[in-house]
Amino acid sequence: MNSKVFPENFLWGGAVAANQIEGAWDEDGKLPSVIDTVVGLHSRKPSIKWNQNKKIWELNLDPTKTYLTHEAIDFYHHFDEDLELMHELGLKAFRTSIAWSRIYPKGDEDKPNDKGLEFYDQLIDTIISKGMEPIITLSHYETPFNLVAKYGGWTNRKMIDFFIKYCQTVFERYKGKVHYWMTFNEINNLMKYPYVAGGILPIPPKNLDDPLSDISLKDCFQASHNMFVANARAIQILRKIDNKAKMGLMCSFSQLALYPNTPNPKNVFGAYLFTRKSFFFSDVMCRGHYPMYIIRYWKENNLAPEIEQGDLELIQNFTCDYIGFSYYKSSVFDVDKKMKVDTGGPIGIENPFLKVKAPQPWNWPIDPEGLRYVLNILTDRYELPLFIVENGLGMDEHPDKKGCIYDKERCDYLKMHIEQIAKAIQDGCNVIGYLWWGPIDIVSAGTGEMKKRYGFVYVDRNNDGSGTLRRIKKFSFSYYKQIIESNGTDL
Repeated sequence: MNSKVFPENFLWGGAVAANQIEGAWDEDGKLPSVIDTVVGLHSRKPSIKWNQNKKIWELNLDPTKTYLTHEAIDFYHHFDEDLELMHELGLKAFRTSIAWSRIYPKGDEDKPNDKGLEFYDQLIDTIISKGMEPIITLSHYETPFNLVAKYGGWTNRKMIDFFIKYCQTVFERYKGKVHYWMTFNEINNLMKYPYVAGGILPIPPKNLDDPLSDISLKDCFQASHNMFVANARAIQILRKIDNKAKMGLMCSFSQLALYPNTPNPKNVFGAYLFTRKSFFFSDVMCRGHYPMYIIRYWKENNLAPEIEQGDLELIQNFTCDYIGFSYYKSSVFDVDKKMKVDTGGPIGIENPFLKVKAPQPWNWPIDPEGLRYVLNILTDRYELPLFIVENGLGMDEHPDKKGCIYDKERCDYLKMHIEQIAKAIQDGCNVIGYLWWGPIDIVSAGTGEMKKRYGFVYVDRNNDGSGTLRRIKKFSFSYYKQIIESNGTDL
């Protein structure tokens, strides 16, 4: 491969989320976030209850369930040794999130939690000292539960001020240290995971048995508008505090690699309409205005959110500097088949042209060319820098009798996707970095399990919570290290 394909400052790295790696869910002043109430994003019923007297939601953990995120892999107490492994791996960048409820445990306090800030002081300084660029997500499915229980979450406009207070605190604290921020992780997942992505709960509830069923599409559009305003205001204050730092959006863009099943115009245009469900978020956050297709949809279905004076000007004036996104797989659209979704993206009909799939039981189709396709679509539409902040392969794997893990499938997956990124760069796409999802094994967001492992480093922890937490380098560790050292030329 041409040695000049990847720029010298290309950000090879890895990505995690606080809620999937840190553990220590109730230590040093931290209070629960929305993710602490569920076992995976697919949980239909969060472990909560409605207090009729106080008119507030309360935590109601089920003792029969294992909430693996509560301890995760105990990165909170092991971050120094784990980041040393990432340094040995050769990472140039390390993405994580700041757990909002470590900084403002209830979300509506006047002053931040000093212990939480001290932890992130140490964490960010350690990332930098080990030669990595910290890439920080401000809200990665980690809305403080109190803000949901007391205010109903992002449908309530008060959330904007709570979020901005939190942003200002960390922007001032880490000025000059963090150069790449993102506001909301996979913000377009608000429509399919409104509770964890938008912290939405009905107050008061109509259906106590399944409160999430009370969340309407109108609620989701109102929450998205409030989050757009919060994003714009965050960019506004970031530019005042640290004008050298960049703010990106973060979307799940596997949805964009959606192929029509046939040339039938209903399939072609149907697939296009489906992709607009994700383009809606990036159109607003990158172009700075609501597109006509969504305004028409609002009018025809009585779904328009409440927009206050000055909101549209803020959104117009403060757009994102780059596009961060996740990509895992492509899918095929057929107008006669109902599309399903999971954390990797849409699930359509089987694509007969994709011969390789992820191992069972997840069975995700592997489509590296889909990543090149998405990179080109985004370049043509927005002409902004692109940052692949999640891509990876989850497998159920364990050490053999010699204590080794030979994960050749992961190496093959990595090779194929990097080849397509190189082609996209040659196409003219301004790709600034590539972050492998879960460079060390973490708790799966989708299923709340440990057995879906993405890492180059194995962590001895099991679905029942047992394990020694011992870290073991897999075969793929050396392979990714080789790729980074050669700047993508030695595959």
